[in-house]
Amino acid sequence: MLKMSTLLLRTLRDDPADAEVASHRLLVRAGYVRRIAAGVYSWLPLGYITYRNIERVIREEMDAAGFQEVHFPALLPREPYEKTNRWDEYGSDLFRLQDRRGNDYLLGPTHEEMFTLMVKGEYSSYKDLPLSIYQIQTKFRDETRPRSGIIRGREFVMKDSYSFDIDEAGLIASYKKHRDAYIKTFDRLGLKYNIVSAVSGAMGGSGSEEFLAPCETGEDTYVLCNKCGYAANVEAMVTKAPAYSGSAPAAIEEF
Repeated sequence: MLKMSTLLLRTLRDDPADAEVASHRLLVRAGYVRRIAAGVYSWLPLGYITYRNIERVIREEMDAAGFQEVHFPALLPREPYEKTNRWDEYGSDLFRLQDRRGNDYLLGPTHEEMFTLMVKGEYSSYKDLPLSIYQIQTKFRDETRPRSGIIRGREFVMKDSYSFDIDEAGLIASYKKHRDAYIKTFDRLGLKYNIVSAVSGAMGGSGSEEFLAPCETGEDTYVLCNKCGYAANVEAMVTKAPAYSGSAPAAIEEF
């Protein structure tokens, strides 16, 4: 139990000069985080207690859904990412380094390659499937312009999970388990959000959804129909073509 008399807590009277959004200003002024460098933050006791509580809720819901937790290193070899061409695709967003022998490494921006290599190495039969595994691990991306405090940093923590299934029916079932687990997690955390259709992006796939929490500082835009409930990122929005009336099109006027 923490005692206020001994708690490492220093609040600030003024807003930090680099804070552009309210959440960033409040976290710094209330003594939750401190800036170390652009996009890099340390957690003070109150902030880290909050951080661990969020992790706890996530773990409880992932474990309840039957997912198994693993943990990969943040320092990763070049070869797996070269095979998937992401060593080049990530470009300048990737933190790269060499060891004393000249071997190339990276600080992991994401861990899909590691998940697939683990399953490939440990499993030898389809009878071992389905399998759903997850981790909560630090990621690194050399953002051109880190902003919004801990929201868009160069070092951040991500919970990522993956399922390995025998067929499409199994994939659909695993997807639903993930979806339901996220709903329970965000509801427990008190977040207001919308589930919207999205584009799969570089990862590919036949379908994608995003959980978006509306806020003034958000970078995604989506549409939402209050009548039918349809919601989609503007990049994935689909609309029906208007019915053809049979009449000739109106004349074009020049303005």
